[in-house]
Amino acid sequence: MTFLRRFAPFLLPLLGVFALSACGINSVPAAEEEAKAKWADVQAQYQRRANLIGNLVATVKAAGKQEQDTLVRVTEARAKATSVQVNADDLSDPAKVAQFQAAQAQLSQGLGRLLASVEAYPDLKTNANFLNLQSQLEGTENRIAVAIRDYNEAVRAYNTRIRTFPDAIGAKIIHGAKPMTPFQATTPGAEEAPKVDFGN
Repeated sequence: MTFLRRFAPFLLPLLGVFALSACGINSVPAAEEEAKAKWADVQAQYQRRANLIGNLVATVKAAGKQEQDTLVRVTEARAKATSVQVNADDLSDPAKVAQFQAAQAQLSQGLGRLLASVEAYPDLKTNANFLNLQSQLEGTENRIAVAIRDYNEAVRAYNTRIRTFPDAIGAKIIHGAKPMTPFQATTPGAEEAPKVDFGN
């Protein structure tokens, strides 16, 4: 008992520090994993779009030989967008996230040009395959927007957690946590889905 009484003034603050830092031991990695899972959703939706674009390009190519230049640009942008990969460990690197965003924005712009050029082909606008692809692309663009919103919310929650007391103690000392980069539009209007309304 005398031992505890003698060291109590030293032990109590030390126990208090450990108790406070324990608040971030589980919550910080949980928030980080949530943000990483949401990033995987973003990538999955962009991959879905890339897969649909291949079919769209083939459908348009069959109908409009004059649009070869636009088709080539979209195909090249698709290849670039799918080659830029950002894994969950890269989410704290703004340069890598920006590179991914830029590649996706370039593909969005090319896709928008391709879809706008379809106006010159009335037969294509009534093609069942094309209409199905158009509908799937619209849905995918909506899914991309939702996935980005969910990812950004998870990043906001994680970044707030690692910067606020008491979780900041465990975040820095135990986990060495770094802020994650939210997804932002790299060009004006890039966050907007390409217009795919052909006035059907």
